[in-house]
Amino acid sequence: MDLSMTPQIALALLLIIPLTAAVLIPVFGKSPNMREGITFVAGLALLATVIYLCVDVAQGGRPELHFGSFAGQFDFTLKLEPLGATFAAIASSLWIVNSMFTLGYMRGNKEKNQTRFFACVAIAIAAAMGIAASANLITLFIFYEALTLSTFPLVTHKGDDKAKRGGTIYALILMGTSLALLLPAIIGTYVIAGTTDFQVGGIFPEGTSLLATSLLLILFAFGIGKAALMPTHPWLPNAMVAPTPVSALLHAVAVVKAGVFTMLKVVTYTFGPSLAAATPSSTWLAWIAAISIVLASVIALRQDNLKARLAYSTVSQLSYVTLGAMLAVSMGILGGGLQIVMHAWGKITLFMCAGAIYTIAHRTNISQLDGLGRTMPWVFGAFLVGALSIIGIPPLGGSWPKFMLMMGAVDSGKAILIAALIASSILNIIYLVPIAIRGFMKPPANPEDDAHIAEVRKKHRWVIIPPVITAIGSLVLFFLAGGILDFLQPILPAGGL
Repeated sequence: MDLSMTPQIALALLLIIPLTAAVLIPVFGKSPNMREGITFVAGLALLATVIYLCVDVAQGGRPELHFGSFAGQFDFTLKLEPLGATFAAIASSLWIVNSMFTLGYMRGNKEKNQTRFFACVAIAIAAAMGIAASANLITLFIFYEALTLSTFPLVTHKGDDKAKRGGTIYALILMGTSLALLLPAIIGTYVIAGTTDFQVGGIFPEGTSLLATSLLLILFAFGIGKAALMPTHPWLPNAMVAPTPVSALLHAVAVVKAGVFTMLKVVTYTFGPSLAAATPSSTWLAWIAAISIVLASVIALRQDNLKARLAYSTVSQLSYVTLGAMLAVSMGILGGGLQIVMHAWGKITLFMCAGAIYTIAHRTNISQLDGLGRTMPWVFGAFLVGALSIIGIPPLGGSWPKFMLMMGAVDSGKAILIAALIASSILNIIYLVPIAIRGFMKPPANPEDDAHIAEVRKKHRWVIIPPVITAIGSLVLFFLAGGILDFLQPILPAGGL
């Protein structure tokens, strides 16, 4: 029997590897080293599988795996294309780094229910892989809901009243938007187009009513609650009650990236850029995205709690992708795709730095960070690099998406929206850079306490190393942007826009 790897087997492994880990982790729950060893082995195996698939996709392959049909006409099918492969690469690579950080954080803070935590993360990664490789809207919806359900126990991990309240808001908004808006949008798409399959250039027949497509685009935009477009965003800051590894998972690896990935994929593969550009609602949805970019940045500026500030920053940065999708031109769509990559590496750096500060110094507010950078130079240095990438300063990866989105705004005839991107960058500087300045430049409030922190720091290397790795990644990605864009190019219609 031939057991050699094929693209179809690799597609199945995208689900099998993390789900197998989710089963084995509880089995070895009483042996932390074995439990976490399973997580790392699964992470490495998944990354190797994704790399294999990315090579196949780069060579023109579109691997497909059909699991079956239901209701007589709806297919449960996986099919990988460049945008999905990019999302899978982000989630699989950052799962490994986030697991390193989780090990240090969970042990360092003596968190309870660690076995359940690692198992739920593995299930969430499986759901993210399913979203990345979905061949149609029905399959994507199933995995989209699975991601919400698997991350709910992570948000409520601490089990106190605050965690339960945050988890309730998290579930109500995400399940509510998907069932009340996203599912009707999918049904409406099937009724009009006769299919929910993803296809380059879109699936709606010529002559489809622009009123109908406008209504559907609105339903998708607000039904994809994980994209956190205002006013569907409150679940995101409320999810900050979770341990920091969950925040990193939610804001960089799985949930929010699944949201903006879905937004970009729907515009590109369901509507098609040409129809999306002609649909009247795309213009005012672009404006809502621009308002979200600026308003969320203003709210972030007012937060003293570090994780809360980063949460609202995420709301702003996610809207970059929605804006790029709604511009519906090549530079906008490719810029949105590139933003998914660059934001993931920059924002996970910032959240892991916040977690390292909490684990080592037990400080959560920005006003408490004076002089701490002298005691934790690697952490604050990584934070500064991640912040500069989020701001969009060369030579860091985050600079490319902003440039491309500005060009996309010009190409689409909406150059005025560049003002939102410029305002966001200025606000990013104001609410991110002073955090590093406080740490490095201001005198410590309690020198004796900082001396103790320096001693404690030596025991917590596993919360320091991961953000340094991702900060370096943010720098390296600046030089890889051209290759990523070449990889994403086939998501656009062959004739151009």
